[in-house]
Amino acid sequence: MCFFLTDKEDLKKEKKVVCGYPISIFFIVVNEFCERFSYYGMRAVLVLYFKYFLQWDDDLATSIYHTFVALCYLTPILGAIVADSWLGKFKTIIYLSIVYAIGQVAMAVSAIHDITDSDRDGTPNNMTFHVVLSMVGLFLIALGTGGIKPCVAAFGGDQFDDHQEKQRRTFFSVFYLCINGGSLLSTIITPILRGQTCGIYSQQKCYALAFGVPAALMVVSLVVFIVGSGMYYKAKPEGNIMLSVCKCIGFAIKNRYRHRSKAYPKRKHWMDWAEEKYDRLLIAQIKMVLKVLFLYIPLPMFWTLFDQKGSRWTLQATTMDGNFGQLVIQPDQMQTFNPILILTLVPIMESVVYPLIKKCGFNFTPLKRMTVGMFLAALAFVCAGVVQLQIDKTLPIFPSTSESQLKLLNMGNNQLEVHLPNNFTVHLPPAQASEEYFTYKEQEVSISIGNPPVTETIPLVKGKRQTLLIPPTIREEWILCSKHLYCRFVNGLATDLNVSTAAVNFGIIEPLTSSNYSLLKNGKHTFSLKSGSQSCEYTIKFGFGSSYTIFIPSTFTFGPNCQESVTEVEEIKPNSVHMALQIPQYFLITAGEVMFSVTGLEFSYSQAPSNMKAVLQAGWLLTVAVGNFIVLIVAEIAKLPKKWAEFFLFASLLVAVCVIFSIMAYFYTYIDPTEIEAQFSQEKDEEDEDEKDKMRKTEEHVTKRGSVKSNDSDNAFKLSKM
Repeated sequence: MCFFLTDKEDLKKEKKVVCGYPISIFFIVVNEFCERFSYYGMRAVLVLYFKYFLQWDDDLATSIYHTFVALCYLTPILGAIVADSWLGKFKTIIYLSIVYAIGQVAMAVSAIHDITDSDRDGTPNNMTFHVVLSMVGLFLIALGTGGIKPCVAAFGGDQFDDHQEKQRRTFFSVFYLCINGGSLLSTIITPILRGQTCGIYSQQKCYALAFGVPAALMVVSLVVFIVGSGMYYKAKPEGNIMLSVCKCIGFAIKNRYRHRSKAYPKRKHWMDWAEEKYDRLLIAQIKMVLKVLFLYIPLPMFWTLFDQKGSRWTLQATTMDGNFGQLVIQPDQMQTFNPILILTLVPIMESVVYPLIKKCGFNFTPLKRMTVGMFLAALAFVCAGVVQLQIDKTLPIFPSTSESQLKLLNMGNNQLEVHLPNNFTVHLPPAQASEEYFTYKEQEVSISIGNPPVTETIPLVKGKRQTLLIPPTIREEWILCSKHLYCRFVNGLATDLNVSTAAVNFGIIEPLTSSNYSLLKNGKHTFSLKSGSQSCEYTIKFGFGSSYTIFIPSTFTFGPNCQESVTEVEEIKPNSVHMALQIPQYFLITAGEVMFSVTGLEFSYSQAPSNMKAVLQAGWLLTVAVGNFIVLIVAEIAKLPKKWAEFFLFASLLVAVCVIFSIMAYFYTYIDPTEIEAQFSQEKDEEDEDEKDKMRKTEEHVTKRGSVKSNDSDNAFKLSKM
């Protein structure tokens, strides 16, 4: 390894370089990897945290998720203005990274259920605390990650001298590799952490760990960046081009409004009204940028579909079977296919697909690529809709908000004849449950059992499933249980029963009562059943998405064959549609992203002046933000009852937008900004030369007149002397 020193005029001091690269960039690369791991890791499990921890419905979880993503793509504009006009890139990164880290820590704390779980049943009792803390954390994260987004890459580029162009290009390649690497690893690791169980009083899915590791990585990112502080070149703020562009556009609009009367002659372009105050070259550059920004108008619809892979598609995966033989995929791990496919498809597209299309004689322009990318994204949602139709055939029918459902469980040793409303009779075998749920619209139902009949009025909860535990002695208290998720035990013995497994301790269950529901991983689980000095082991295999009530009847006998006397009541059947069916939609959406996003940025940069790249970057990020806002508008306003219908709706909207964009692209004329700028520079040089010629002629004329006046005065003096 070779060490040597180099000079930088602006830095005015020597800095260490390792084989042509400033040491400072290694701190920046590590910082970016940790920050991207932190962001994508937290985001991977976010929608499931909303649904299962905060207990929000799918629509609310989707809306808040996309609101957060939209904010993450709005705040970069603010970060760029603050860095370029006030604090500088270094201080902006430091300050906003601190805000970012605080937000991640707040998210991790908000996911600790034991903080407010006063009754120790695994569910927070003060959900408001967790909701408020998580919302504050997400706002700080959006402010931090968005604010530093435009600064870190540019700050890394500042570390190189002008003669280090090759090293600078290599740095950016490694920089973006770190972004994809951090994204890939985090979407694999954090869902695994979420799948673990943790807790002080009760074991639940470990969202605190899934958020805690990204928080720790963000702190590491901040510390690494600060450690390299003494080695950085820190450019002073030089003003933000976006502010100049906005002021120029504002002046043009205001000036045009002042001269709206027909008495004033029209100008070729409305931006020409800014000529009274601003340079013609700046106005020409803004015209070029506005021409590209006009094409951005239909683009948000692509991001509306694309970013749903982290919300709607993840929620879809929760209703599917993730068992791939020896490998078990969590619902939020399906997002991993996106970065994997990006790293695979980008080189294939650039080195195989595009050259092959060119050889076939087809002019596959950037705008045509973007159109195809949008169409592929629409096809991806058609695939998602077809998959959802298959899932809907296997899902249980849950009660609507105006209905409730009831299941019966006979805890006794004799068959029961149960009389339900509408003269419906059910025969329940001993230690068995009814095969199905009974749906009612009434708030209360009367149920009669036995002869002479014992009648009870059972209160029902709208929109919920409940189970009625019928004791062996009919005249004893009937117990109504709700919250049908995961697994629980019902003790039909006359003595206390202790149930535990390696992951969960159900605790002591009193006679003729049930335990709380507990969350368990899919696969085989062995439970230890103890009553006094007696014990035995019971094994059951859980499928993805299944829910069970395990009934220990009064005839239960401890011993090696205790498994045979246990009654398993399947509340919800395991998911039967395999997650592999999501792979085609992930392939199509990623292929669309490669053709749309990568090509779109390349096209935008080729069509705008070099000093306007920041404006285009801001416009591009704005399309992502608007796209996410469209998702929450549709989710909250449309409220389509069927998910497949929503997928097809989004696909139809994108196809319609795709047609509009293709028409706009057809009439677009490609330009060369460098040539136009050179033309303006040449005209300016010619004007300067003309101005100099005029000045020179004026000076010569003045000099000539001065000499004539001098001769006249001399003659007058001579005459007066004579």
